[in-house]
Amino acid sequence: MAPKRVMVERGGSRNQPKGYFGATYDMLTSSENAAVVRSIGLFGVAVTFLASSWGELLLPP
Repeated sequence: MAPKRVMVERGGSRNQPKGYFGATYDMLTSSENAAVVRSIGLFGVAVTFLASSWGELLLPP
């Protein structure tokens, strides 16, 4: 019986494991998480705006 052939990939780059920052960046930019990332970003902008001097001018005392 003839031996089975083994497929071997040659050349090219290997899939190296991503670091912490690379994995975090990929997670934040994935299309599945887009709505959550936008919501958190808008919340941060709103809190920053209300904590600034503009928020003090617009809100009644």
